Amino acid sequence: MKIDILTLFPKMFTPLEESLLGKAQAKQLLKINICDFRKYSQDKHHHVDDTPYGGGAGMLLKPQPIYRAMDEINAADSQKKRVILLDPAGKQFNQKIAQNLATEDHLVFICGHYEGFDARIDNLVTDHLSIGDFIITGGEMAAMIMIDALARFVPGVLGNDDSAYSDSFSDGLLEYPQYTRPAEYRGMAVPEILLSGNHQKIAQWRHQQSLLKTAQLRPDLLKTAQLTAEDQNFLANWKAAHKM
Repeated sequence: MKIDILTLFPKMFTPLEESLLGKAQAKQLLKINICDFRKYSQDKHHHVDDTPYGGGAGMLLKPQPIYRAMDEINAADSQKKRVILLDPAGKQFNQKIAQNLATEDHLVFICGHYEGFDARIDNLVTDHLSIGDFIITGGEMAAMIMIDALARFVPGVLGNDDSAYSDSFSDGLLEYPQYTRPAEYRGMAVPEILLSGNHQKIAQWRHQQSLLKTAQLRPDLLKTAQLTAEDQNFLANWKAAHKM
């Protein structure tokens, strides 16, 4: 997968060279190119922003540097691309979107800055995405979060490709609690079912724990999760027992 990132602050992306993403690039599973679009400015002072027509606070990114950067990206690779603008007004990013983006061959992330961007940049964009209803200084950190999340679904990036599909949110529920050695620590014991070797009962226990964890921490997710009649009955009994 190719990923181009248009930014004014290339040094912010050094974390992409570490951990799983660094290894994925070394194995050529991901090819990430950081493009400083300031160098495409035709202004003699390399300005990339200007005041908005009609007045208003702040500065807007001009269209010209970003269009010229995209021209070069398209000239090097004519295949269809998903072009993502990091935009606080965009659709909120989630696990399902990450999985969908991971199926693409080429992604481009445009990191906004300042007060916003000239609306004509929209003509380049296929997706407006946000990481939440809050404002951060620029799109760089949001882009890194999205790239990290979607890369987990790229075959070969994780040691076990199935791991991404058992993460929290992949099935609409939070992931069940997990344990490792020692079996007992400071009086806290690993649930006996996990030591039983009965994989069918372990799978059932894990699913029920996912239901309980979601009900306790993110009950809003249960409204859209695909629950079976057995799941609903289990939760109803749990709520009744806890007088909820």
